[in-house]
Amino acid sequence: MPSRKIWDRRVIVVTFAPAWLGALVALALASTPAGAVPAFAVQTAQPCQACHVGGFGPQLTPYGRNFKLRGYTQRATAFNFPIAAMAVASYVQTAKDQPSPPASGFHTNDNSALDQVSLFLAGGFGAHVGAFVQATYDGVARTFAWDNVDLRLTTTTQVRDRDLVLGVSLNNSPGVQDPWNTLPAWSFPYTDSALAPAPAASLLISGSLAQTTLGATGYAWINSELYLEAGGYGSPGATALRRLGADPFSPGDIDGLAPYARIAWQKTVGGGVAEIGAVALHARLHPGMDRSTSLTDRYTDLGLDASYQRTLGHGDVLTVDSRYVHERQRLDATCALAASEDPGCARATLNDLRLNASYYWRDRVGLTLGAFDTFGSANPVLYPDHRSFKPDSSGLTLQLDGTPWGAASQPARRLNMRVGLQYTHYLRFDGARRAFDGAGRNASDNDTLRLFTWFAF
Repeated sequence: MPSRKIWDRRVIVVTFAPAWLGALVALALASTPAGAVPAFAVQTAQPCQACHVGGFGPQLTPYGRNFKLRGYTQRATAFNFPIAAMAVASYVQTAKDQPSPPASGFHTNDNSALDQVSLFLAGGFGAHVGAFVQATYDGVARTFAWDNVDLRLTTTTQVRDRDLVLGVSLNNSPGVQDPWNTLPAWSFPYTDSALAPAPAASLLISGSLAQTTLGATGYAWINSELYLEAGGYGSPGATALRRLGADPFSPGDIDGLAPYARIAWQKTVGGGVAEIGAVALHARLHPGMDRSTSLTDRYTDLGLDASYQRTLGHGDVLTVDSRYVHERQRLDATCALAASEDPGCARATLNDLRLNASYYWRDRVGLTLGAFDTFGSANPVLYPDHRSFKPDSSGLTLQLDGTPWGAASQPARRLNMRVGLQYTHYLRFDGARRAFDGAGRNASDNDTLRLFTWFAF
């Protein structure tokens, strides 16, 4: 039988859900002008829904992908102020109290927070140079740091009557430069909270190197169908990273350069746009910047992805995104530092499977269902707090959101807003369905309800 406290929370949710949904629909039916990353909207004189599904970022339409690949340089105005901002706040509730507060100054449950405030430099400068630079205040950790950076140099030409876009991206996170929403950097869920429970295991390409690396990649976008990209990433110095607000010790620094490659093919199919692709990243790391063993950890991520997006009658948009990534790990340094005597310690694998489907009605109301499954080999050195020593976590995330100004024409104002309700149900968490921590906590105890507001201006 559920505890009185949990039962009270369920009553609160059931009682106020109709009112909240009513407010959501009312907002959705409003008709005030809107903007996505407002600086880009003003620069291009395009409405938000031209570049973003549902009239709000970051899920890109084919038009938005083309804008990104051409270096953010499309312009309809002689000059605009290339500065924008956003703020995200949320309320987070888990099925059962977390074992300890998720961050200093917060409770074990029922937390409200200003998740983040970001400032953007976003614009094209001339015909060949563009920038998307983000700096963020983390309202949970109460720290400032650099965030996503994507500086581009592009040009266009023709080869045998085929359009060709050539570009170079200088960025600080493998995949942040990608124009599809299938790779981890820009995939669903597009917003989350540091106050919610999260599985411990993740791929190297799933943000582990974000903001602690710097890389350059060159790409070709051929006839708006074939995308080819290759480049490499390295680690800035520890002093520089600390000054930028990043932790240089997590996960460690790259030995030499980490090569990155991407290929994708996009084609109009059945009235929509289909894409299939592959991605690869290989890196040798000094874990925690520790060189005392003279060894490194080696990671090889190989992934496949596919997506389909179709605009239906009345502008409704159906999108399906998917990816599978296999990571092969050779953890010689980590196992040596742990003085592990297990001969199998150094060899490990991690797999990640994602499938997300969304439907956006009139660019105002969206419903997204995402399924995730992360699984791999057991390793007591890597996962000592997991009862099974396995990394496995799986579940479903459902999001209902409203963007009241998402369907409006080109904005005269620099404002957009999304409100949403997320619910994540865990089938497995950190290696098991039941008592995953060895202390009786079940995966479903971490089921999370999150109500969020997201402003861009």
